[in-house]
Amino acid sequence: MKKLIDQMNEEMCQAFLGCGYRDSYARVGLSNRPDLCEFQCNGAMALAKEYKKAPIAIAQEIAGKLADSEIFATVEAVKPGFLNLTVKEPYLAQYLCQMMESPDYGNEKTGAPRRIMIDYGGPNVAKPLHVGHLRSAVIGESIKRMGRYAGHEMIGDVHLGDWGLQMGLIITELRERMPDLVYYDEDYEGEYPQEAPFTISQLEEIYPTASGKSKEDAAYKERAMQATYELQNGRRGYRALLNHILNVSVTDLKKNYEELNVSFDLWKGESDAQPYIPAMVQKMKDDGHAYISQGALVVDVKEETDTKEVPPCMILKSDGASLYNTTDLATIVQRMEGYHPAEIIYVVDKRQELYFTQVFRCARKTGLVGQDTQLKFLGFGTMNGKDGKPFKTREGGVMRLSALLHDIYEKMYQKIAENDAMDHAMDKEEAEKTAKAIALSAVKYGDLSNQASKDYIFDIDRFTSFEGNTGPYMLYTVVRIKSILRKYAQSGKDASKSKILPASTSSEKALMIEAAKFNGVIAEAFDELAPHKVCAYLYDLANAFNHFYHETKILAQEDAQRQASAIRLLELCKGIMETCMDVLGFSAPERM
Repeated sequence: MKKLIDQMNEEMCQAFLGCGYRDSYARVGLSNRPDLCEFQCNGAMALAKEYKKAPIAIAQEIAGKLADSEIFATVEAVKPGFLNLTVKEPYLAQYLCQMMESPDYGNEKTGAPRRIMIDYGGPNVAKPLHVGHLRSAVIGESIKRMGRYAGHEMIGDVHLGDWGLQMGLIITELRERMPDLVYYDEDYEGEYPQEAPFTISQLEEIYPTASGKSKEDAAYKERAMQATYELQNGRRGYRALLNHILNVSVTDLKKNYEELNVSFDLWKGESDAQPYIPAMVQKMKDDGHAYISQGALVVDVKEETDTKEVPPCMILKSDGASLYNTTDLATIVQRMEGYHPAEIIYVVDKRQELYFTQVFRCARKTGLVGQDTQLKFLGFGTMNGKDGKPFKTREGGVMRLSALLHDIYEKMYQKIAENDAMDHAMDKEEAEKTAKAIALSAVKYGDLSNQASKDYIFDIDRFTSFEGNTGPYMLYTVVRIKSILRKYAQSGKDASKSKILPASTSSEKALMIEAAKFNGVIAEAFDELAPHKVCAYLYDLANAFNHFYHETKILAQEDAQRQASAIRLLELCKGIMETCMDVLGFSAPERM
C-alpha cells in the first residue's frame, strides 16, 4: 500500500508537469506551520530562477491545476511561493479504511530481503549484568525487531566474553579453594561431572576475588596466565571447567535478559571463534597482508583519505597470543562461513569506533568479507546519572542491571498502590505484573527515545512519569483506548463491519493524519538504525489521540454511525501503537 505522502507526491508531480515544469521539486512535506496548513510544497521557489518567473506565479499556476484534486481539499499559493495544502476528509478516511483492511496496516515487506546479523549484548561470563550493558541490549533488540518487521532475516548474537585471562583467573581461584576437584588431574581420562562445582552466586564472587589477588600477587597472576594458556591450548580438564562456567553463566544471563524482554538467536562466545584463528592468520601471512612490526603481527589499515591516524590492526602479540582484534576477525570468518550474511551490525559503545574501523578495514582488505557484505558500526552514547557522569549506585559503585530494574519496579508498584487514577480492581498478582510492564516501558522508552549516539541522563523520576514523553505515558494511552473499546463491547455494540467516516472535528482529523503516517515509519527507522524515530512517531500519535479523547464524548455519542466510526479509528490507533511498542521491545497491560 502506497504511503499517503507518496500519493500526494504523485498528484503534485502531475500538476507540475501539467503546467510545463520539471517535477523534480514536486515534493510534499509536513507543514512546519500546522496552524496554517497540514502539508506544504516549496518546489515553486526552486524553479523560479530556471524558468525566469516569480515563484508566487509558479505556485499560483500549480494551485490552479490542483483545483479538482482528488487528495487536496485546499491548495493555497502563499508568498513568496509556498503551496499550503490540506487533505480532503473523505480521502483521508478512505485511506485509513484501506489500512484497516491491509496486513500490517498497509506496511509492505521489503522487496529485497537481506540476511542480517546483529552483534549486541556482549556480556562477560561469570559477571553479573550491570547498567553498562543496558544500551547495547535495548538498542540491539529494537533494531533486530524492526528489521524483522520490515521483512529481513535478522540473526541476533550475544557475543559472550568467555576467553582470555578472566577464565584463567577463575580456574586458578577454584583450584585454591577446591584443589581436589578432578579437573586438575592431568592423568584423568574419565567423564567429568555434569553438575558444576559452583553456583552462579559463587562464580560472581570468585572472579572479582581472583582479579583482586592478581593485582597484588605476581605469582598468583603468573599461575592464572599459565592456566589461561593451558585452557587455550586444549587442556581437557580446563575445557570441562569452561563448559561449566558457560552453562551456569548463560543460564543466569538468559534470565536477566528475559527480564528486559531481550533474546538472542545465537549464544556464541569468543571461544567459538578460536578454531578459525590459525587458518585466518596463515592466510593473512600467505597473501602478504600481515607482517611483523616490533615483534607483533599486524595489518596496515590506513587509507589515503584519513584525516586522523589509524594505527595498524594487530593480529598477534609478540608472544603469539591473540587479542580482541583477532577474536573479532575470526568471528567474522565464522559468521561468513556459517551464515553468509549480507550485513553485520555491531551495537557497541561509540568510544570503540576507531577499534571497529580497524577491524572492518582489516576484514575487507584481507578478504574475510567481500565488497557486497556491509559491516556497520552503531555506536551508542553513555547512560549518565543526574550529575552527568556514568550512572552509579548511591555508594558510587557500578549498579547491577537487576537492581536498577527492581528499583523502578518498586517505584511503579507503589504508584499503582497509591494513585487514585489507577484501577484498584487489580489483585496483587495483576498489580505486580502491571508494575513490571510499566517499569520495562520506562527503562526501554527512556533509552530508545534518545538518539543512540548521544549520551543521556537516566532520570528515574522523569522516566516513570505518566505524563510527557515517557514509556508509562504510551502505556497509559493504549490502556485508555482498551478501556473505551471494552466498555463499547460490554454495551452490546459491534463496530467490526463499520467504516471510518470523514472527520467531523479538527482533533479527529489531526488524529487521522497521524495514524495515516504510520506506513513506512518502522522500515525507514530501521534503514537509519534509528529506534528514536519510532518513539517520536509513537509520542505524536499518543498526543493526537489524547487531544481527540479530551475533546470528544466517544461513548456518549448519540449518532451510532459516528460512534462506530470513532471506535474503528481507536482500534486502528491501538493496533499501530502496539506494533510500535512491540518493535521497541515492550507491551501495554490490559489495565493500569
